[in-house]
Amino acid sequence: MDDNPSESFEKDFSRIVSLIQTARNRAMQKVNEELINLYFSVGKIVSEKVERAEWGIAVVDELARYIKANNPDIRGFSRRSLYRMKQFYETYRLNSECYNLWYASAHKIADKTKMSPREEQLQYTENIENEFVSAVLAQIPWSNHLEILSACKTAEEKLFYITISQKEHWSMRELRRQIQTSVFERTMLSAEKVSALPAQLEPPNIFRDTYILEFLDLPKDYSEKDLRKQLVNNLKDFILELGRGFSFLGEEYRVEVGNHDYYIDLLFFHRDLQCLVALELKIEEFRPEFIGKMNFYLEALDRDLRRAHENPSVGILLCKGKDAEVVEFAMARNISPTMIADYETKLISKKLLRQKLHELLEWKSGEGKE
Repeated sequence: MDDNPSESFEKDFSRIVSLIQTARNRAMQKVNEELINLYFSVGKIVSEKVERAEWGIAVVDELARYIKANNPDIRGFSRRSLYRMKQFYETYRLNSECYNLWYASAHKIADKTKMSPREEQLQYTENIENEFVSAVLAQIPWSNHLEILSACKTAEEKLFYITISQKEHWSMRELRRQIQTSVFERTMLSAEKVSALPAQLEPPNIFRDTYILEFLDLPKDYSEKDLRKQLVNNLKDFILELGRGFSFLGEEYRVEVGNHDYYIDLLFFHRDLQCLVALELKIEEFRPEFIGKMNFYLEALDRDLRRAHENPSVGILLCKGKDAEVVEFAMARNISPTMIADYETKLISKKLLRQKLHELLEWKSGEGKE
């Protein structure tokens, strides 16, 4: 019998398959929510017992042995796991730095250190804590939480990776790479530096100032062609580095102007911006003349490829380094939506990026006081 449905049945069959997949995803999410709530509750009991000196280290060890001996079918509650649950609870519990940051943001409190008596009363209720666990913590897998707890220091960084993991549906492996490549620090720094795009085309966290391409296997003296080919060969990792919303349309994408053919290195479509994104690769430092060529490509895309409901095309010049002052001068009179970014083929020191971010925040804080 033919496994392929006739055209008359295909629409109905596809709808049923979609319903099955949606139900399975909801079931998996529900299981994850229950697990996260369980680990938070267990962590709370252990933390409070230890905090009140009712339990010592030996008692936690005894609990792990008790669970294993009396319930051998229950896994995941070793001594180490119990302490991770304790850490999980203490990191996100009521009045923790992470909780207060989320609460202030969720309730639009400008000064996160000052709350009204009513807000303080709400803050210290179990229902509000449960809301945080369900709405935020339970939206990503436990393995992702363990990665965040191990690698992230500040409350802002933890909440950033929780939120973006949920939005992007990152696996633990994908999350680990993003943390290792300092996406949080680079995103925060880029928010201050990326200013070439019109405000309406610059939602936060879409474009970065520097892209990390450590996954590429490039020869010592590589060409632009080598760079392009390796990016296409490692497209999944490259799109993960670019950020959410990018869909790949093609390499050396041909545009015809007059009697001549021109080729854009890489062409994407961005779902959130609803526009084409032309990406040009350079294996040298940014030069002002690169902008003229990009503007030419964007005009060709807007005239011949852009659809009526789409926004004007955006350009990214990805260069091997750039001088900030040269970029500023080059972009001063440029009205085309183009940004200049650089790339690294090796990981940048997370310590250095954290230092730069700290210096930027201190500078902004000092500027606000003047």
